[in-house]
Amino acid sequence: MSAGRSALRMGPAELVQAAAMARRFYLEGKSKIQIAEEFGVSRFKVARVLETALERDLVRIEIRVPAELDAERSDALRARYGLRHAVVVESPAEEQDDAADPENLGEVAADLLGELVNEGDVLGLAWGRSTIHMAAALDRLPPCTVVQLTGVYDAGTAERGSVEAVRRAAQVSGGEAHPIYAPMLLPDPATAAALRHQTGIARAFEYFDKVTVAAVSIGSWEPGISTVHDMLSDEERGHYASLGVAAEMSAHLFDADGRRVGRDLGERCITVEADRLRRIPEVVAIAGGQRKAAAIGAVLRSGLVTSLVTDTAAADYLLTESTAPLRPALERADPDGD
Repeated sequence: MSAGRSALRMGPAELVQAAAMARRFYLEGKSKIQIAEEFGVSRFKVARVLETALERDLVRIEIRVPAELDAERSDALRARYGLRHAVVVESPAEEQDDAADPENLGEVAADLLGELVNEGDVLGLAWGRSTIHMAAALDRLPPCTVVQLTGVYDAGTAERGSVEAVRRAAQVSGGEAHPIYAPMLLPDPATAAALRHQTGIARAFEYFDKVTVAAVSIGSWEPGISTVHDMLSDEERGHYASLGVAAEMSAHLFDADGRRVGRDLGERCITVEADRLRRIPEVVAIAGGQRKAAAIGAVLRSGLVTSLVTDTAAADYLLTESTAPLRPALERADPDGD
């Protein structure tokens, strides 16, 4: 608190009283009723004094967030896409064009999950580098069940991937873990269907309808940025590219308008279905970087995501693009009308 010139127009008794009331309210956290009782005035008098203290510059309120968070872009992004939560972090000073999601996105997402998850919730984690980084950064979670929402990119790396992420989150929360020991993409629908009926995988799938908070990653349809893209043959990539695929999330493909394309791919995948994902109350997407910006926009228009953790590079694109009508995420609108 500091006394400005305009505050000097107040008499000394008014200044002292206003300063004391402001200290009680802003620094000591006392209510207006408590302050009124202490000073022997009405709570309405306290409210007027506090308002006058602000108007006359006796009290100055500064809103500060950690330097890495961009509050202005975060609020603008939330409003434009109708998101429940949008958190924008500063992009790395020397971002490479081919860089993957900045690791600090996972750290911020871990803090966000600490806010969103409540005791007794079911937390779902989909495969993705950003969700793996997030799980590694977790240091607090209330008691909850943790379930894996997709198979792994490579079953041989399960210990370093999504299986370990599920275990880590469950360890932090002290809850049960339900991992999926299976590849995300299978050679054909029959093999995928058979795996879904295996005991451990079926048990994880039973939790999909109970998930209350989910964390997912987003990929652009290009090498090194989309897990599914990298798992397919050249012929298959060309086929899905011809359908206009612009983004991938949890093995679901989307065009630039957020419409799902190449739905046959899902029959070969171990993943949460899109309609189940849409019913999850809170779906947090973690993705950033210039190369993913357009893909993030496509997924936001799909209505499957309610919240986003991204960086300034992607946010700047998302705040200026106008390639398709925006559908507020809170409505969970399906562009396909399904």
